[in-house]
Amino acid sequence: MKAVVVERIAHRFAAARIAAAAVGSGGGIGVGPIRLLDMDSLVLPGADWHRIRPRLAGICGSDLATVDGESSRYFEEIVSFPFVLGHEIVADVVDQEGRRVVVEPVLGCLARGINPPCPACAKGRKGNCERLAFGHLHPGLQTGFCSDTGGGWSEELVAHESQLYDVPERFSDEEAVMVEPSACATHAALLAKVQPSERVVVIGAGTLGLTTIAALRHFGAPARLIAVARHQIQRDLAMALGADEVVEEDELGRAARRLTGSLALGKRSAERGRLTGGVDVVFDCVGSSRSITEALSVTRPGGRIILVGMPGHVRLDLAPLWQREITLMGAYAYGVEEQNGATISTFDLAFELVEASRLGRLVSAHYPLDRYEEAVRHAASAGRRGSVKVVFDLRRPTRSRRRSDRVANDTDSGTPPADEMETE
Repeated sequence: MKAVVVERIAHRFAAARIAAAAVGSGGGIGVGPIRLLDMDSLVLPGADWHRIRPRLAGICGSDLATVDGESSRYFEEIVSFPFVLGHEIVADVVDQEGRRVVVEPVLGCLARGINPPCPACAKGRKGNCERLAFGHLHPGLQTGFCSDTGGGWSEELVAHESQLYDVPERFSDEEAVMVEPSACATHAALLAKVQPSERVVVIGAGTLGLTTIAALRHFGAPARLIAVARHQIQRDLAMALGADEVVEEDELGRAARRLTGSLALGKRSAERGRLTGGVDVVFDCVGSSRSITEALSVTRPGGRIILVGMPGHVRLDLAPLWQREITLMGAYAYGVEEQNGATISTFDLAFELVEASRLGRLVSAHYPLDRYEEAVRHAASAGRRGSVKVVFDLRRPTRSRRRSDRVANDTDSGTPPADEMETE
């Protein structure tokens, strides 16, 4: 089978970091430790495991961080090499004809054969599993980062029954592949416990930011929601999905000041947005030094910042966090949520969100697996190119291609020909 494989090659990770620093996100794909390879089929790890064949597999921000060699070393003990990227997956179950599923990728205690489960898994909160490096699997926080399971950027992988959610027949594959990122957004929106009187900012309007806006509107009703977006397609979708106002990065301070009646602290702060007060909750769907700093500058004393986007090494001045008693909270993955007094699977709520908000429309470009380099570059510049979610389309056969067959010019100068990429 064909698979896009990440190998543990230190000097290639270093080269990827340098390339990404020079040309921007996605720059590491041509020089990093990532190859399209022929692989043997994986061994089923145990009972209740299935072979699945992806239809569509998304490209996520955490995948781009891996491509660019920018993932935090924090993850070293909870991944295993070589691994196949891809955790946003809609697939067919090989041994159950007609069964189409999405994958909940967290490899918790049940998938690892650990009994009794850790306290988090016992409560259904698999995203907080304490056993990600134990059991009968190699370390791996999720499918897509574990050598035993494979990942979505391939023609086949394996998954435990507990990871599989059946896709309703009425769902398109494009809607189904949006369930996993929508589950992340749903968890973040519900974790924050936003009240109807609260004013909210969402920083970032890629897939994660847009699905967070949709989740905030669908599962709650903040008094006012400001979105921060760079590109026109992001601004249009942010408004369509429930933002009351959309601003560019350098406009956030002024917008928050108008909304809250806060005062600016000094001339420079009037430009950058450091306020005496601020909004109640900020969802940072980027996770960079700049975005977290911006969040701190517009959050009121006693307010909350929800870190939704995956951070790595960041450089921050935490004085405002301390002086203003701001809560900085991470929102990772999914599991179960408390909704109207009941405990509900995050993925069940994500199916609801995808359908209600028509999130399948965020899928903008399809690529065959053998054009993975172009796909990654497109995903890294999606907003600029008028796209949101870029996916691999495994519904068509993948042509064999050796590493030496790469296109000589690695610069992504435009959209691939229409006969090789579908757009919606």
